[in-house]
Amino acid sequence: MKAGSLIVALVLLAGCGADGPPFRPAADIGVGVGTGGLSATCNVGTTNGTVSVRVGC
Repeated sequence: MKAGSLIVALVLLAGCGADGPPFRPAADIGVGVGTGGLSATCNVGTTNGTVSVRVGC
């Protein structure tokens, strides 16, 4: 089962352009003012220009 999953993962990785541009770290920080006072937001993640993955903190 593990070997089959590994082969499928490698085929998908090769098919999606794994030789494309490298992933770069990305981060955003924001401060907002509303009726409830100040609020702070932040996002961290990674991007390669086409695909972006971010997580709020």
